Amino acid sequence: MLKLIASIGGFCLIFYLYRRKKRSILPLPPGPKGYPIIGNALDMPPSAVWEKYHEWCKELGSDIIYLNLAGKDVIILDSYEAVTELLEKRSSIYSDRPRMPMLGELMGFDFNFGFLPYGDRWRAQRKLMIQVFHKTSTKNLQPHMLKATHDLLRRFVDSPNDIIGNIRHMTGESIIAIAFGLEAQPENDPYIDIAERGNRLVTTVSMPGLFLVDSIPSLMHVPEWMPGAGFKRKAREWRKIAKAMLEIPSSAAKKRIDSGDYLPSFMSYSLSRMDEKGDITQQESLIKATAATMHSAGADSIFAAVTSCIIALLNHPDILKRAQEQIDSVVPFGDLPTFDEEEELPLVTAICMETIRWRDIVPAGIPHMLSKDDVYKGYHLPKGAVVVGNAWTLLHDEEVYPDPFSFKPDRFLQDGKINKSVRDPSDVAFGYGRRICPARLMALSAVWITVASLIAAFDIRQAVDDKGHVIDADPEYDCDTLLRLPKPFKCSMKPRSEKHRKTILATLGHEYHYAL
Repeated sequence: MLKLIASIGGFCLIFYLYRRKKRSILPLPPGPKGYPIIGNALDMPPSAVWEKYHEWCKELGSDIIYLNLAGKDVIILDSYEAVTELLEKRSSIYSDRPRMPMLGELMGFDFNFGFLPYGDRWRAQRKLMIQVFHKTSTKNLQPHMLKATHDLLRRFVDSPNDIIGNIRHMTGESIIAIAFGLEAQPENDPYIDIAERGNRLVTTVSMPGLFLVDSIPSLMHVPEWMPGAGFKRKAREWRKIAKAMLEIPSSAAKKRIDSGDYLPSFMSYSLSRMDEKGDITQQESLIKATAATMHSAGADSIFAAVTSCIIALLNHPDILKRAQEQIDSVVPFGDLPTFDEEEELPLVTAICMETIRWRDIVPAGIPHMLSKDDVYKGYHLPKGAVVVGNAWTLLHDEEVYPDPFSFKPDRFLQDGKINKSVRDPSDVAFGYGRRICPARLMALSAVWITVASLIAAFDIRQAVDDKGHVIDADPEYDCDTLLRLPKPFKCSMKPRSEKHRKTILATLGHEYHYAL
């Protein structure tokens, strides 16, 4: 055992010295001083890493800095200029993903093409998703979103205190309908449960520097019984969840499609368009992996935006009142909004835009990887470096968004319309360049109809305890994963009128016309 440990240590030292020898004559970007071999690995905070990135950048007076995480080169981009120049304009060499042995090879989440290397399989899965999620096709998904939203409204009538649970169910219901054409059970739905468990693993394990095996892939071959190899035992258990996400919903959807009794979905649409002259097994495998990616990635982003919006409205009743007045001027009192009214409700749109800026969903972004050596501002950027576009900084830039930590939807309005001159936060919130989220239009539409419906139908107020004291609705957020998600909180959700309540309950018999 001692020989094995010594061998691994020796390998790390040789690898470190080899990398130092290959350095360019140009300097690396500035960075915090680290330790030999492990570099800045011990400097990484356990949570809110995006704030630490920005702090380092300010201290060093640079919008681009370098970190060494146990021998892994990491480049942090902390300005819109740097992100645009590298991740957008030079996307041909900045669109790869860092290898994540823990998440992919060991845990089995390599079906998620959001983390795949830039190559043929990534292109194939992305092409499949774009066929359903481009601007025109996204409109065909609106009935799925509308049904999930109406189900959410009824859940709030029946269970007004379960804020987190109700929204979790809604986002899960929407995604499994869109991806697989499956209908969620009212309680304890197995597909929603699988997604929640899997998403938590993905967003946690994908954080840079969390597992040493991601920096030293050869550790994958260390036996489980060896001290320090607990990551392999964890991976073996977590692999079961990845397999369930990949196999269970797809199998159920395939049976429904084969029976002829199914809802139009990504799977039904994609299976119907397979090339009969091609490899059917391979095509079905790609479709299944892409559907599972939707299942993994979609629900949390919509959940985070909707819950953060409720939190914002709880603390800004004046904005809620204005939004309700605008809806009432467009939608008959007591009725529910539809997508047809979106252009006439700019304040609701501005509220949604401000929410994803104010409480950005993926603050540090998903890491990119540089596929060849590059030079920027006189700095050498080495091939294989992990490149992080710090979205949190960009979305809280006071030069673009004055008073950036305050919730102010009016920053996006001018003369009663959306002000196109103010940078749209969705340009940053959903990734960069060729790695931008292909389902972002669907996510934005789902957030809009959910927020518009909640504002139209409910008085959203801070909860009161048994003694009549107002319960502060400013919950903490989980900041130790890739996504920033609010922790459970309480509020009062009551229908604005009896007519609203009856309208909400009447949606149970509504017919939705699905098409893809």
